[in-house]
Amino acid sequence: MVVVNTTNHSGPDAHLVDALAAADPSCRLQAALAAGTHPDPDLIETLVDRCAVEPDFFVRDMLTWALCRLPTASTVPRLVRELGSDSAQARSESLHTLSKIGDRLAWPAVSALLHDEHDEVTSTAWRAAVALVPPGDEAALAAELATELGQGDEHTQLSLSRALVGLGEAVLPVLDTAGMSPDPRIRAHAAATQQLCSDPDSGFTRSLELAKRVAVAGPDL
Repeated sequence: MVVVNTTNHSGPDAHLVDALAAADPSCRLQAALAAGTHPDPDLIETLVDRCAVEPDFFVRDMLTWALCRLPTASTVPRLVRELGSDSAQARSESLHTLSKIGDRLAWPAVSALLHDEHDEVTSTAWRAAVALVPPGDEAALAAELATELGQGDEHTQLSLSRALVGLGEAVLPVLDTAGMSPDPRIRAHAAATQQLCSDPDSGFTRSLELAKRVAVAGPDL
């Protein structure tokens, strides 16, 4: 049994507030689990603040689950405000949680971060945008995301490709257009994404490398 200090807080959730900041990640995980098991809107601020600084992936995942268990009417506005944080992790975790909640009221704020200066934030924003895009706006989102083709490292490119694939048939004309770009990096990334569309189980790294070679040397390689 974990014993926590409650001297800095008062109220029925004092032990959870302290446990969420404990040095032991297993203690923080248990606290996040408890917060989700017994949802209390009074904990929204604490949970959102903790997401911004929590170093452990599994604890962050549990914090997200706990936030998803709380009333959307209270949680979504607070998470949207967090998107304006100076902390990249705060923005990224808020985007991730909003994508899990699935409330399209967050769409305008989410779409504003599609070109964030931090790769992890943009990757999360892409996934969130695909989850929250209003029906009928898929093609417009595909065109917006396509402006990032050819940018970043392989991990970032794979994240973008997966987001584009998630838009379904709306992305196909956009990829066809990108495939005619004068920039070989864009052509290669578009080709690898098309391969991912037709065969989701294909190896992205191999497809991307082959597409790069073809884009530079021509189809007769």
